[in-house]
Amino acid sequence: MEKFSLIVHPLSWRDFARIIPPVQYFPEKILKGAARFWPPFQISAIKGLSSSEGEIEGELRCCPLTPEHFLDWPVEISLRRIKSAVQSAAKNGAKIAGLGAWTAVPGERGSALAPELGIPVTTGDSLTIYMALEAVKAAARERALNWDTASIAVLGVTGLSESALACARLLARENRFLTLVVRERGKTDRTVAEILYETGVAVRVTDQAKEVVRQADVVIAFTANEDAFEEIKPGDFKRGAVLCDVLWPRNLAQRIAPQGQDLLVIEDGVVALPGTVEMDSAKATLWGCSPSQCPAWMAEVMILALEKRFEAFSLGRGIGVGQIEEIGRLALKHGFKLAL
Repeated sequence: MEKFSLIVHPLSWRDFARIIPPVQYFPEKILKGAARFWPPFQISAIKGLSSSEGEIEGELRCCPLTPEHFLDWPVEISLRRIKSAVQSAAKNGAKIAGLGAWTAVPGERGSALAPELGIPVTTGDSLTIYMALEAVKAAARERALNWDTASIAVLGVTGLSESALACARLLARENRFLTLVVRERGKTDRTVAEILYETGVAVRVTDQAKEVVRQADVVIAFTANEDAFEEIKPGDFKRGAVLCDVLWPRNLAQRIAPQGQDLLVIEDGVVALPGTVEMDSAKATLWGCSPSQCPAWMAEVMILALEKRFEAFSLGRGIGVGQIEEIGRLALKHGFKLAL
């Protein structure tokens, strides 16, 4: 039976204590220093995941660093810890591993690290984008927005602009009122011309984020830790709008959500799992995973394992339309759907 591994990390020191109860008795300062030497470990086995193509099993494996570590420590240390976690997964039989949350951020979203790991890894970004669009459409229906005529804005920071452009190409097939907000306008000219040729949609391109957000019914954001559109404030959004911050870290959504008035903030689509899945739910729920559903990035790893495609499917900062369409097709083939 093929095996996969999902590399996750605690989101806070409190999560450490929920995974390993004795940890709660240690001072936080000691734990932070010890994390550099703490070996990766399995949090939960995952069994019973099946489709018409067969059955697979896997695991949640902990890279024992918090977001504080990833932000404060030299990137070389983070990369060594991620590498150690993937290699330990390989020793446990995994043929492919997924990098989730902050483990996907260092090393150019996994692309710089992948050649050193021994087994293929994927960030799950392709299915994340696919399911994010599905979730946004569902949210628009919930808010009684007409998807064909809604005003949609795609925000793309430098480095992730290729992913934003791929998203825009997919949206232009269904919507005619599309605005692309980018930091480097010149790099979008060719894609915008191709969208016009392919769909007849004239995409508006601007660097005026605040102006666009005030008029948009739907805002889809591709932000980075170094650029999260800090100029946008909660009061800038149109009343009744939908905001989806697609890739990790979701700095814009996390900053806007607590203060957004009459604003629906969603994350990438949660995916319903096929089969009768077994896992340690008490621990797995820390990362949005349960026997019935999981985040989209995890589902991408599972789908590739079911397909026996042990390859680095989603790496780097530029995810293309072809990748998004292909993983979406494979998701439906194996019974992975947006969890409503």
